[in-house]
Amino acid sequence: MSQLIRLKDIQATHRDLIGDDYYDPTHKTAYGVNEEKIGKIEGALVEDTTGRIRYLIVDAGGWFSSKEVLVPAGLARIVGDDVFFDSLTKSQVEAMEVYDHDYQYSYKDQYEKDRQAFTADTVPTAERMDIEDHAYDAPNSLELLEERLTVNKDRIVAGLVKVGKHVVTEERNVDVELEEEHANIQRTNVDRPTDRRIGDVGVNETVEVELEAERARVGKETYVSEEVNVGKTTERHTETIVETIQREELDIDRDGNVVDREGNIVDRDGITAEDVRRARGM
Repeated sequence: MSQLIRLKDIQATHRDLIGDDYYDPTHKTAYGVNEEKIGKIEGALVEDTTGRIRYLIVDAGGWFSSKEVLVPAGLARIVGDDVFFDSLTKSQVEAMEVYDHDYQYSYKDQYEKDRQAFTADTVPTAERMDIEDHAYDAPNSLELLEERLTVNKDRIVAGLVKVGKHVVTEERNVDVELEEEHANIQRTNVDRPTDRRIGDVGVNETVEVELEAERARVGKETYVSEEVNVGKTTERHTETIVETIQREELDIDRDGNVVDREGNIVDRDGITAEDVRRARGM
């Protein structure tokens, strides 16, 4: 009956068993059903004879205040720095025993505990599941990632136009033709007798004549001299944005074999995700 050892312990005591290029899921973000965030991967349990990962230690702090559980490694789907347990529900985790750091776990005993937890009465019928043997194999599929550029447009204020008005004072000359009257005195010498006496009362001593003149009267009237309409026009231009993106590609030879960086063929029988990473030098 094989024993289960923490990955960090076997790294220190049996380095030759796992080599230098192995996959370590510790501290990666964990997600449950419907990609709901659970918490973090706190480590892994491996077989003491083969070094193969059989369980992931999951801190379910996103579902419970504090609870670490053992989840079969084969239920995991690894994408970059994230680990997805697509079928793992909160009820299933609640039925699992809390992981004991000081307990010596065996593959067989934990195998039986898994079948009890995933079919427990507290788990809704729709969420109960039978654990198959392949659920304990480390993920054997590696998802290749690539980055793609996404370009969005933001609306910004590029300028502001204000149109107002102010008063300008100026002097304007207007020529007006005016009329005025002047006295025109004509004197005529006469020589005729008269009955009037000099100094008689009632005799007009003065003659008054009103002289008229035209005077300019200036008034002001307001007219609309100009109308101003303010509108907007849209101009389009193209900007070229340069950004560096990455993608992952699988190393294979012409016969479809997985190869390492030196071109050495890696046996595909029973190949795991760790083997692919090791072959690629990751």
